[in-house]
Amino acid sequence: MEATVRWTLVTAIAPVAWGTNYFVTHEYLPTGHPLYGAAIRALPAGVLLLVLCRRMPRGAWWWKSLILGTLNMGSFFALVYLAAQLLPTSIASTIMAASPLVLMLLALAVIAERPRGLPLLGGGIGIAGVCLMLFTGTVGLNALGVLASVTAMVTSSLGHVLAKRWSAEVDVLASTSWQLVAGGLVVLPLAVVREGAPPSLDAGAVLGFAYVTVVATAVAFVAWFTGLRHLPAAAVGLVGLLNPVTGVLLGTVVAGEALTPRQTCGLLLVLLGIVLGQPAAATAAARIRSRVIRADSRRDGPADRTGRPGRRETDRAARRGR
Repeated sequence: MEATVRWTLVTAIAPVAWGTNYFVTHEYLPTGHPLYGAAIRALPAGVLLLVLCRRMPRGAWWWKSLILGTLNMGSFFALVYLAAQLLPTSIASTIMAASPLVLMLLALAVIAERPRGLPLLGGGIGIAGVCLMLFTGTVGLNALGVLASVTAMVTSSLGHVLAKRWSAEVDVLASTSWQLVAGGLVVLPLAVVREGAPPSLDAGAVLGFAYVTVVATAVAFVAWFTGLRHLPAAAVGLVGLLNPVTGVLLGTVVAGEALTPRQTCGLLLVLLGIVLGQPAAATAAARIRSRVIRADSRRDGPADRTGRPGRRETDRAARRGR
């Protein structure tokens, strides 16, 4: 139980860091360069982790790194960058909130991990909470932004499930570094062809990219893949709902405003959904069921521990007496 809670807290580092990424991207990074944005985010983070782990891919991990890097890093970073520029943070976060359910379905299809009742219930409650926090229906939707956000959600969910499937083969630090380098190298040539010269960066953009690279990428993905190695995919996906929660809290801090009652209710629903999806909740529910069953068997059995007839036996005797 304690180990599970510890891994859940480690995993939570990732969505909290990602929740700040939308704001930093929207406010400080240059617009119109999603491919360069992805490359600048992925490559330095991958090189940093590669220096720390000092390991190169071997054998099948050359093509596995390419696949995972493209799904989890290259295409995902470019699509999220584009969505952050075209959509309000509230809409982008609301769309991404569906990722836990998508992750559960893909985990069932790819690694035969069956979603249980509590995680499914938690996913539904969490998504409802995110919608309650963020979605007002008064903001116009950019079709390209919505498509980018949905595609990012699906591709990254598939990449996370594949990463979990292959996670036992190498350590987390090494596999994360390989994915980041591969994803950045996939996107960089496309950026040169599609976007031309790299964007000019002012001091704010440099600091923004430094934060996104180190905190929201290197640290966050190591924490995320560590969680995927030790926890069910459904539980990890639900922890990801802390992403929009962080975005809302950050927005209120920046704007200097208090949470509205509606946002507070949504936040509580999200936290409830996350808790319901964790293995500790399933363990607690199983213990409660076991106690109820034992209590019923003692009460309805032929006799209780004192030797007196149980309730079922007493009822039968009463019917025979009539």
